[in-house]
Amino acid sequence: MTPRLAIFDCDGTLVDGQAGIVNAMDAAFAQLGLPAPDKHQVRRIVGLSLPQAICLLAPDASEDQRQAVDAAYREAFRAAREAGSLVEPLYDGMADLIEALAGEGWLLGMATGKSQRGLDHCLAMHGLSQHFVTLQTADNHPSKPNPSMIETALAETGADRANTVMIGDTAFDIAMAVNADVRAVGVDWGYHTAQELREAGAEAVARNPAHLKELLG
Repeated sequence: MTPRLAIFDCDGTLVDGQAGIVNAMDAAFAQLGLPAPDKHQVRRIVGLSLPQAICLLAPDASEDQRQAVDAAYREAFRAAREAGSLVEPLYDGMADLIEALAGEGWLLGMATGKSQRGLDHCLAMHGLSQHFVTLQTADNHPSKPNPSMIETALAETGADRANTVMIGDTAFDIAMAVNADVRAVGVDWGYHTAQELREAGAEAVARNPAHLKELLG
């Protein structure tokens, strides 16, 4: 039987990580003496790799300043994680969905702008690590919407494009799926609107995890 592969985005799809991201970005910009970015704009860039996100949030900063913000953000995020103050709650119903898909024989993957360390911590914290057979992070890939993460997940699992679906909450996720020529399904509980997801190429947008289960078939 041909394997079915469901690749999930993390922040905004599996977990609501916006608070930790906004707080770390505020701390990083403050450390460099730069004005704090608008919180709405920070949420809009969730899903991009950090260097690309910082370019959008600080278009007038120098390259040296952007690199310093990058380092300060990583340190602020790491400090919050180690202090136990990082909050990344699972969206209601997502744990049950992951369990159900794994039980039905789906291969599960992640494709995220998080670091490998951050993703490992997030999945372990929620007791979901054992369900994911391929983990693609910003450490080893260009930023979404480059299809590299999906291409590597396909190679690692042996799944084919026709039986692979990318699930995400941003236009970056959907565009990545389109670029990789796999199914693209959006979720409307994250950081971009359902209309944006459809305009980016989503075949459907789930209202909740139960509806997402129906869409996956």
